[in-house]
Amino acid sequence: MKNLKQLTFTICMLITFGAFSQNDKDQEIMSDAQSAKMKLIEADATLKEYFDSAAGYVLFPNVGEGAFIIGGATGNGVVYEDGDAIGMASLTKLDIGLQAGGQAIIEIIFFETEAALMEFKEGQFEFSAEASAVAVESGVAAKASYSDGVVAFALPKAGLMAEASVGGQKFTFTPFD
Repeated sequence: MKNLKQLTFTICMLITFGAFSQNDKDQEIMSDAQSAKMKLIEADATLKEYFDSAAGYVLFPNVGEGAFIIGGATGNGVVYEDGDAIGMASLTKLDIGLQAGGQAIIEIIFFETEAALMEFKEGQFEFSAEASAVAVESGVAAKASYSDGVVAFALPKAGLMAEASVGGQKFTFTPFD
């Protein structure tokens, strides 16, 4: 009986610490996302219109990409609907082609309509192979437009890479409980 109580206590502690550590990770990503939003608007003030008018958006504050012939990218972000955080997202990409280097970027995807956002939340969203993000620089967002209810922007943080596509990225969405 004593062993059963110890086992139950140990399992409860592991579950509790696991839940808090995940929450800490999510909180850190959410904080990074707020900082990234400010950096994006600082780099191009016309992005504010997208933040204000989009049905929703997903902001990946730290996307890491690396490649030498075979490339990949990964990142975690926050999903917003009508300006409120509703869940977390992850991004992965694997591709083969003429590419070399590495970079860290901020990536944001705006959803013009509720239908486009719903497609993302239901796991049905994937960029086409030829899709690319608009590089953020002053005034560029004013010239960009939605395609199929979606537009993506990227702001390099560090590194240099001879490739800027978002095609083939896959996403997962985990709503807050």
